[in-house]
Amino acid sequence: MKSRDSLVRLKRFHVEERRRRLAQIESMINEFARMATDLDREIAIEEQRAGISDLTHFAYPTYARAARVRRDNLLRSSNELRVQLDDAKSGLDDALADLGKIQSLEGRDKSAERTSDLPEPGRGLGELTLRAAQA
Repeated sequence: MKSRDSLVRLKRFHVEERRRRLAQIESMINEFARMATDLDREIAIEEQRAGISDLTHFAYPTYARAARVRRDNLLRSSNELRVQLDDAKSGLDDALADLGKIQSLEGRDKSAERTSDLPEPGRGLGELTLRAAQA
């Protein structure tokens, strides 16, 4: 039984680890989206300040150009994280399924132990109880 208990603990640890990873990826995606929005705002302010919004213009603000590159990188990273998020979700589903299997096996073993602990009919009963049962 100790090996089964340790296996259940291990599977629970895997599930919690996958949940933590999932939450971490989600928070990173949200943070990247917030940063990209901030950069969009800064780009718009810089373009408005310079009066130039054409990327090909020779006097396009350097800061706006750099902010665009950074924003694009953040959006690309966010999209890559979404793929990782899908993988993490399927990993969590697999870990939950494994945990469920192990817990059902553990529950089945415990119920088998309980039924084996019960005395068989006619065994362990005193003679009086046996006679009363037969009458």
